[in-house]
Amino acid sequence: MQKITIQEAILRSLGNLKKLCTSYEVYEHIVKKKYYVFNGKTPESTISAQCGDFIRNNDTRIKRIKGDGGLYLYYLTKHEQKIDNTPKLSSSLEGSHKEKNYYEEDLHELLSTYLNSKNILAKTISHKKSKNSKDKNQKWIHPDVVGVEFLDLASSTCKTFMNVLQKSDTLKLTSYEIKKEIKTDSELKEYYFQAVSNSSWANYGYLVAFEVGDNLKNEMERLNQSFGIGVIELNPNPYESKILFQAKLKNLDFKTIDKLCNINEEYGNLIEIVEKLLTAKNKYYKTTKQELVEYCDRYLTSDTEIKDFCEKNNIPSKEV
Repeated sequence: MQKITIQEAILRSLGNLKKLCTSYEVYEHIVKKKYYVFNGKTPESTISAQCGDFIRNNDTRIKRIKGDGGLYLYYLTKHEQKIDNTPKLSSSLEGSHKEKNYYEEDLHELLSTYLNSKNILAKTISHKKSKNSKDKNQKWIHPDVVGVEFLDLASSTCKTFMNVLQKSDTLKLTSYEIKKEIKTDSELKEYYFQAVSNSSWANYGYLVAFEVGDNLKNEMERLNQSFGIGVIELNPNPYESKILFQAKLKNLDFKTIDKLCNINEEYGNLIEIVEKLLTAKNKYYKTTKQELVEYCDRYLTSDTEIKDFCEKNNIPSKEV
């Protein structure tokens, strides 16, 4: 059989199937018909990414709609009149095969990698480790992740000048509320006001989501202008993540910080190390800074590591 490209295999499969198909169904058909020989470890992810590339590159031969459960369904444009494009789950998904899912916690490492590129250290705060962790009201006080940003000064003269003024001015603390997706107006409002409550103690507050509905941008802008919580759209390549709306700066709320220190040991330990760093003499600064780095979340250091992490945790490629 004559060799064809992955793109040609996708087009040929959709041409054969003549229906709405998930990228996994396309992959199964390619394997069944032996249209293409895959060398990678996750060929289904390759097909998912390639299907997304057709849309991303405005290729007019393929279209897609979003089915129940948020899965994309693809079809050939030339078959549009013959296809019932009412969003639905395909039969294979309703049967034995289920597309692999990922967890909200899996996004923390991508966020910490993105923040590290901005010179911000990230620390996950586990709600489960708090006193009275089963109290539902506490979910409105805990941040998912705390970001710590220090202004590192190279000049000893500037450092001395800073000490004469106020060293705390070099510190910024940010609260992050992480969600897998924000698809509806009601979800946006629930998650946004959770972020408002959970970040009341911090200099900045952000709502972070892996997938954000385009139709929600106007409402996000209105909420951002009214309440000051920013929005970040997280990408499987963390360096391509976007700040959709900037958070507004506010003063630290020490009463709430004190409350969080009392109910959550992880948060209290973080604040303790930050305080040590703020008050450290110059000769102890580097070792104290390293203590903070080691206490905070790990981050991914290479494209290969990022790719392997996403594949291991079933984090999908972004199809835009």
